[in-house]
Amino acid sequence: MILASASPIGLLLGTAAALAYAIPALAAQTLGTVSARRVLLLAWGLHGLLLGSSMLSEAPRFGFAPALSITVWLVLTAYVVESQLYPKLRARWALAGFGAIAIVLALLFPGTPLPATSSPWLPLHWALGIAAYGMFAAAVAHGWLMTRAEAQMRHAAPGSDGGVPLLTLERLMFRFVGAGFVLLTLTLLAGAFFGETLYGASHTQWRWDHKRTFTTLSWVVFAVLLLGRWLWGWRGRRAVRVLYVGAGLLLLGYVGSRFVLEVLLERTA
Repeated sequence: MILASASPIGLLLGTAAALAYAIPALAAQTLGTVSARRVLLLAWGLHGLLLGSSMLSEAPRFGFAPALSITVWLVLTAYVVESQLYPKLRARWALAGFGAIAIVLALLFPGTPLPATSSPWLPLHWALGIAAYGMFAAAVAHGWLMTRAEAQMRHAAPGSDGGVPLLTLERLMFRFVGAGFVLLTLTLLAGAFFGETLYGASHTQWRWDHKRTFTTLSWVVFAVLLLGRWLWGWRGRRAVRVLYVGAGLLLLGYVGSRFVLEVLLERTA
């Protein structure tokens, strides 16, 4: 969630990563499977270097676009790992497109300078929150793959999702949901019980602002989804729809509220 503004190295890495993402996003068919995967891996590596350099900069910043950038990178990290287990997994063009868009947004809207804090736990709190975003985003990606593969099978369309079984995609989706739910729970608990330690004396009480309201609602939706899976065996379209609702609420919780503040209202926080 941290990206330096107007850094020559950051601009160079960001431009290179965005261009590398754009190649498989726009020309995946022309490149072929192996070449597209290699270019996507190069873009993912450049993206990681960009995030690493921004975190080590002297003027770290925080905002909705850097948060999206790290979230997309985490989803791509999951894809890179899974593509070694399932080489025929097909989502390269979509993920590459999201990667390019996320980097361009982060370069255009680098966020606001991070407030000075004496708490060494604040970076951990942020890391838990963005990791939860990444896990749920990966779950959404698997839900989309599962829905697409199911539709192709129903209409007997050629080239269903790379030979990856529907049950495997569904199992992976719920694993990401479970991991994200644990991380989101820890994030909410840390904010509720250690708000003053993390953010200062102005956060001594729980405040029902937009971020906490939407985040708490998303937590409830994800809890219902996991309970529905455990108690009633929810699966398929029903599970994916509930997942989309929870992910949409979570997106509104931080990214949406920060977008309104930073872009529409042009305020810092």
